[in-house]
Amino acid sequence: MIFRFLFSVYLVVLIAACSSESLPELSEEQVILAFGDSLTSGVGVNKEHSYPSQLAKLSGLQVINAGVSGETTEQGVSRFNRLLDQLQPDLIILMEGGNDILRNLSMDQTKSNLSKMIERANSDGVPVILMGIPKKSLFSSSAPLYAELAEKYQLVFDGETVAEIIKSPSMKSDSVHFNQKGYYRLAEIIHQRLKATGALQ
Repeated sequence: MIFRFLFSVYLVVLIAACSSESLPELSEEQVILAFGDSLTSGVGVNKEHSYPSQLAKLSGLQVINAGVSGETTEQGVSRFNRLLDQLQPDLIILMEGGNDILRNLSMDQTKSNLSKMIERANSDGVPVILMGIPKKSLFSSSAPLYAELAEKYQLVFDGETVAEIIKSPSMKSDSVHFNQKGYYRLAEIIHQRLKATGALQ
């Protein structure tokens, strides 16, 4: 009996330690909030070809497009809080910070702003998938602050996909935005991650 109890405690601890690579399973009635800037809103394509719209088709779930073109993380914090109050989503895909990088804003402040969003989601018990945004360099991967945040908060993290699409001229509508093929690829990768982490069957 004692062994069984100790083994149960061990399993709980093990699952908690691996939580960054697992998500609660989503039902058909639950809602995903896609929060970000122009890469979320879908600049470069019609709304129905944005990545949230494509992800909704792939997953069969409601995916709310909460992208605002040109938004910085500082502007995003208050909007993020309002949307969580209004929508009470079941999962958040957070992909913001590109405008901070393009405008050479303080990366420490960007990290702090993103931390505020993640901590608010955590306080509401809403899982977050964090998408990394690359630095201003043609061959760069995501800025280090994203991996640091993912490690600190034990988030499901993708630090490669946005950078890889940005490096692919065939997937872009201009120097920083995607075309229909690029947004579909982004949605496809996120959909695969949702399945790999148990959010979707």
